[in-house]
Amino acid sequence: MTGHIVVVGGGLAGLRAAEQLRATGWVGAVTVVGAEEHLPYNRPPLSKEVLAGKAGAGGVAAAHAATALRRRKSIEDVNWRLGTPVVDVSLNARRLTLADGGRLAFDGLVVASGLRPRRPAIPGPEFGRYALRTVDDAVALRQRLGPGTRVVIVGGGFVGCEVAATARRAGCEVTVVEPCAEPMERALGPELGRVMRLHHQAQGVRFITGRIVAELLSDGPCERVTAAVLDDGTIVRADLVVESIGSQPNVEWLERNGLDLSDGVVCDNWMRVEGRSGVVAAGDVARFPNPRYDDEPRRVEHWCVPGDTARRAAATLAADLGVRPHDDGVFAPLPSFWSDQYDVRVQSYGAPGLGDRCELLDGGLDHPRALKDGVAMAYYRDHQMVGVVLIGIPLAEHRRYRELVTAAPAPV
Repeated sequence: MTGHIVVVGGGLAGLRAAEQLRATGWVGAVTVVGAEEHLPYNRPPLSKEVLAGKAGAGGVAAAHAATALRRRKSIEDVNWRLGTPVVDVSLNARRLTLADGGRLAFDGLVVASGLRPRRPAIPGPEFGRYALRTVDDAVALRQRLGPGTRVVIVGGGFVGCEVAATARRAGCEVTVVEPCAEPMERALGPELGRVMRLHHQAQGVRFITGRIVAELLSDGPCERVTAAVLDDGTIVRADLVVESIGSQPNVEWLERNGLDLSDGVVCDNWMRVEGRSGVVAAGDVARFPNPRYDDEPRRVEHWCVPGDTARRAAATLAADLGVRPHDDGVFAPLPSFWSDQYDVRVQSYGAPGLGDRCELLDGGLDHPRALKDGVAMAYYRDHQMVGVVLIGIPLAEHRRYRELVTAAPAPV
């Protein structure tokens, strides 16, 4: 069958969706529309190798070349319209409107528009405030890092802590302001959050927990950030501020279609957007149920999700357009993520955030032995193991921990 499929989103999910559409046998036209000017690239290195200048030290073009994702030969005929975001869509009329005024008709649509950084409403100057999502962001921030630079990081999640590690290795004076009692607490729990805080503190990072940044101060007419004022009145001197308080889905272009966009795009287990034929979603903008845990749709912001969801979404869309039979199998991917901070890797399998209790499997929580010997923590919801987090565990041992999670019975 011929026709036109449009993929909205030029990141990893959009790339994988285009590749999987060809793998399903779709031979019609495919157009990928992306807000960024760059072809798809890998984001995890941005807070580490790129920010440290170890990859793409020559500027944005060099950093993009160092992180660019390989594209399969099967998508050589795909049309890429980059640097032009979609601003509106009519799902009933099957027509998109682009920021440059152009329009695209489609027979099938893949929603893969991804995320953008959530920016806190902090009063004060704009010059010296940074977020980290794109290769341009990483290169701009990298140019400001150096010995003695005072960096305040707003948010102690994974990206914030990765930036803290990179900035500290660059010789910066780093302060992390985190509202929870421990960094990465929402994902790891307080026990492992404490272990990682101690590790960062041993490298010279300062943590202020249980507080938020209420205001930024400037140096007068130049409107350059000079300090952060916390909600208890504490003043932390700063040459720059990195805001890392999470992300929000890019869904505004879908607003006039009566969809639930409260947290991304709601999908069924086949990745159809609210069950609509010919419209699917992929990547971290998609909120879908995973029967491995329950029937509650959730977004998952892990690197593995674009590939898993794109495969399912492409198969569903190809079936809706008459290319292949519908797949009646259950879609129950195993989420996983990793974070490299200094010389330590944090690896997760499953969904630890769903757990209501945790149990130490291996290692100890005393410092510094915890990271020297490695730590493995299991997370349970009721009697089901829903996830495991490994810190400093050799890669050769990861498989057996992963199998503990995959072998856990699904809820009845």
